[in-house]
Amino acid sequence: MSAEVIPMKPKKRIGNQTPTKSVILPYQRSHGKDAIKLYEKSGRIAFDWQKFLTDAILAINDDGLWAHMTFGFSVPRQNGKNEVVAIRELSGLFRGERILHTAHRTTTSAAAFNRLLAILEEMGLEEGEHFHKIKAAGREHIELVDGGRIDFRTRTSTGGLGESFDLLVIDEAQEYTDDQRSALMYTIAASPNPQTIMIGTPPTPISSGTVFMKYRENVLYGALEDSGWAEWSVDKESDPRDKELWYQANPSLGLRVSERNIQAEVGNDDLDFNIQRLGLWIQYNQKSAISENEWQALHVDRLPQLKGKLFVGIKYGHDGTNVAMSIAVKTEDDKIFVEAIDCQSIRNGNDWILHFLRNADIQTVVVDGANGQKILEDAMKLAKLKPPILPTVREVIQANAMFEQALYQQTICHRSQPSLFQVVTNCEKRPIGSQGGFGYKSQIEDYDIALMESMILAHWACAEAKEPKKQKIRY
Repeated sequence: MSAEVIPMKPKKRIGNQTPTKSVILPYQRSHGKDAIKLYEKSGRIAFDWQKFLTDAILAINDDGLWAHMTFGFSVPRQNGKNEVVAIRELSGLFRGERILHTAHRTTTSAAAFNRLLAILEEMGLEEGEHFHKIKAAGREHIELVDGGRIDFRTRTSTGGLGESFDLLVIDEAQEYTDDQRSALMYTIAASPNPQTIMIGTPPTPISSGTVFMKYRENVLYGALEDSGWAEWSVDKESDPRDKELWYQANPSLGLRVSERNIQAEVGNDDLDFNIQRLGLWIQYNQKSAISENEWQALHVDRLPQLKGKLFVGIKYGHDGTNVAMSIAVKTEDDKIFVEAIDCQSIRNGNDWILHFLRNADIQTVVVDGANGQKILEDAMKLAKLKPPILPTVREVIQANAMFEQALYQQTICHRSQPSLFQVVTNCEKRPIGSQGGFGYKSQIEDYDIALMESMILAHWACAEAKEPKKQKIRY
């Protein structure tokens, strides 16, 4: 008789347990395993992706200090990212740390308090004997009898001032504003081993915070030291019905999130699903704008030492009313100096533009705007001028992203022209294309964004240009 063959059950599929994007500094030691062991005394079990993040967050360097003084991570909703924070906070309490957990909403702050309190009770700890607590809306706290203390607060622009902590947790970081950061960043300055944790989801078009997005960009760009980042995401706006992407962006799919539940979330708002469930970073925030302080920080009192030729950006406005022209040129200290030339009505024709192009020492001209670029290209050809670059949508997106990065890195300089100052400091972002790109639009009807866009095109052409090779003559 042949033996009965019992079919094996197919292995249950789960979400991707490693981030789709991450910057983790090298480390040899971590308190992560001890923290997980402590957490699992509650009967809860950490998933592999939660262990991965815990190890990275609690990594220490050769001096016994945190390898990442700041660590941020983004995971789509309902995957259990708050458990990672709870593990870190629990570990800190038993090490005697003073912790501040802040959130955008009172309900979120209260939920974090109740979560940590439940873990302590599930571990067998009792109030009065092992810890004390105060439960007051927006100002809860837990203090171990022989350990640390954690305060839970709703964020304000002044909250935390005058207090000192070792660990600062920024929950709902997509709503974290510059004013709030200014009020909170110094609360851990006196700690011998401070750490900041930022957690959240990608900002939606109506999110008010900009700190989280700037931090992510700077870490991925390699511009910050002692900082780490991890995210589960898609790179571009995608089909909400693509289940492969569900598993890519949701590490707890098959563990605590089901396909059926995600299927029920698919609706008419594809962008919202991409942000909330697929972790898409749309790279713009409708409430954000370039502040006066940011732009003024790039001001120079005197014209810097310039090198090389001019790069010209020309932009025909979206409404077909005006055309603007700006220039950019490299400086001896490797910055890019920008200046607006003029913004005139299209009715005035292109003669003023052609006059400038004939008489200036120009390396590259970029012309954008479907309602005028072809006419100008033909006019330049008749004038026997070098053909301009007519940028693609992808290149325009790249130009805007490079300008924003240069703004953060302060590699731009200018002389604070009033016309340019007005439009730059009264703008907001707008989406371009379907892959998360952005452009700018004016917040004030009388200010033509074309002037700023021409400056951005000139900056892009200058930043992308390679240094001309010097001719070598051999005998």
